[in-house]
Amino acid sequence: MLRNLIGYLDSVKSRDPAPRSRAEILLYPGVWSVGFHRVAHGLYRARLYFLARAVNHFSRFLTGNDIHPGARIGKRFFIDHGFTVIGETAEIGDDVTLYQNVTLGGTDPANGIAGKRHPTLADGVIVGSGAQVLGPVHVGPRARVGANAVVTKDVPEGATMVGIPARQMLVDVTAYRREFLPYGTPCSDCYDPEKHKLEQLQHEVEQLQKRLAELLERKKVGSLGPDDDIPLFRERGRAS
Repeated sequence: MLRNLIGYLDSVKSRDPAPRSRAEILLYPGVWSVGFHRVAHGLYRARLYFLARAVNHFSRFLTGNDIHPGARIGKRFFIDHGFTVIGETAEIGDDVTLYQNVTLGGTDPANGIAGKRHPTLADGVIVGSGAQVLGPVHVGPRARVGANAVVTKDVPEGATMVGIPARQMLVDVTAYRREFLPYGTPCSDCYDPEKHKLEQLQHEVEQLQKRLAELLERKKVGSLGPDDDIPLFRERGRAS
């Protein structure tokens, strides 16, 4: 047990540059809330629901994080700061990091018994501060959710999601390969929708220019078939 605790504290230190020692990490509210949840989840699985809720409420009072006792959480889970809400049917993999004010919420409050109502976060996911992941969506391994994003659809592996509603952004492969990136998204690649549209248009123009050059070259050598013709040539043929 001591070895597991040391390994967990070291994993937190690798993701947070602020602490100077393992002892300092033991004061983190996120660490305490995960510890309380382990106890509450054990009581929940034993069908001691009232006691599980009591531990949950005490943890929320002490740490500011509200983790339902029914949520399933993997190894080395880290909540940086606090005020996070995690729903009953949420599932969290190993090495997942949540920043402050994150909600892993449900979208169908009418049915509080059966059904999967909350998200599933795969291994290595990072969720930025203020983000909302809602409903029974699946967030793929090593995906990143940017600050204040609202995710309501499945997220592919390694994707970076930003905006409301969340949409995938392009990230340089060197950033994609990094094992952990603090705060979820690379600052040098912040999403600019206007710039993104211009890049898409530029790419389409370049493709059209390339295709036009190929057709003109084939027209010169006489190898252009009827299916390859372009409207400009057909209009000129009719006019002549």
